[in-house]
Amino acid sequence: MPKGRIMKALSGFYYVESDGNLYQCRGRGVFRQRKVTPLVGDFVEFEISGNEEGYIQVIEDRKNELVRPPIANVDQTIIVSSLIEPVLSLNLLDKFLVMVEAKQIRPLLFFTKKDLLTEDELVNWMNKLNYYQNIGYSINFLSAKEEDLDIKLATYLSNKVSVFAGQSGVGKSSLLNSLIPGLELGTNEISESLGRGKHTTRHVELISYRNGWIADTPGFSALDFQQLDLEDLPICYPEFVELSKNCKFRGCMHIKEPKCAVKEAVDNGEILAERYDNYLQFVDEIKQRKPRY
Repeated sequence: MPKGRIMKALSGFYYVESDGNLYQCRGRGVFRQRKVTPLVGDFVEFEISGNEEGYIQVIEDRKNELVRPPIANVDQTIIVSSLIEPVLSLNLLDKFLVMVEAKQIRPLLFFTKKDLLTEDELVNWMNKLNYYQNIGYSINFLSAKEEDLDIKLATYLSNKVSVFAGQSGVGKSSLLNSLIPGLELGTNEISESLGRGKHTTRHVELISYRNGWIADTPGFSALDFQQLDLEDLPICYPEFVELSKNCKFRGCMHIKEPKCAVKEAVDNGEILAERYDNYLQFVDEIKQRKPRY
């Protein structure tokens, strides 16, 4: 059977690229019985049933998968945030990072609208962003109007499957339209009353770009922790992982335990207080969520 990768999922059809051709496929009934759904990014084996049509027979093992957006085998997530209009939410940024870290996907942080900040605002944000850089995250600044945008991003996107994510209204679609002329993803004005934009994309699709693939994905800004167990939350914080070696108790959750190296680092100003507060909020969210069945 021929092999390929699912490039797009739309209305019950899966579009599989194989040897330069695109086949419109359906999934076998056995997938539904097993409650397995083919995902964009899946490597599959399929049976050709007609002129560029077929049935997916086998889904190969995934190295990772996301539920929202539904996509598999992702190499990295490009998290796009604006510093203003809408204002950067570190709470939302930390949620993105936890979600990506939990799936062992590499996050790259890109920030837009830096030029709209006052000098004082810029100093304030740079102090916080330097913290993220110091704990190992890649920090980059972009404007969708820059002529060298393609050159700046090519280094990061070549030969990778990249998911673009971020708060609505931060300019993801504009950014992708700049990268791929003719793509013409819909963009909406930011709602001033809500302080955020509206989703305009309707499906997940991998788009070929510089020997790699990029995806614009709806629904990524609606995040919850349904897929994350409480004891796994601390390991989604790289600075906690390093410090936890000095905690008195193995498996320390860094909340009320005595002789906790993480809490000491917060008190000493070594850990950004706002990021630790977000961590405590996420702990509460996981504890209060409805049971999974």
